[in-house]
Amino acid sequence: MVNNGEEVVRMAQVHDYDVVLMDIQMPLLDGYGATRLLRSMGYKKPIVALTANAMVAEKEKAKMAGCDAYLTKPINRLELIRTIQSFMRKSSYNIL
Repeated sequence: MVNNGEEVVRMAQVHDYDVVLMDIQMPLLDGYGATRLLRSMGYKKPIVALTANAMVAEKEKAKMAGCDAYLTKPINRLELIRTIQSFMRKSSYNIL
């Protein structure tokens, strides 16, 4: 858990996370900027945008920034689990 987008970038560089849950509205560097920065640094792991804004344009903006998925708040737990599982099926991870 981090407080802003700059911390997301720092933490993603030093920890081997399977998936990043990226809040779009963060101080200092928003989720779009943090995602673009991570992708420019070669970050390959899945990034899931989380936002209260359910507009189609925002979903496209998240995709253009480099997010692999887009979920709206309040988060539907089953949808979050299915989204994460979809990434695991595409990788070499074992799902129990």
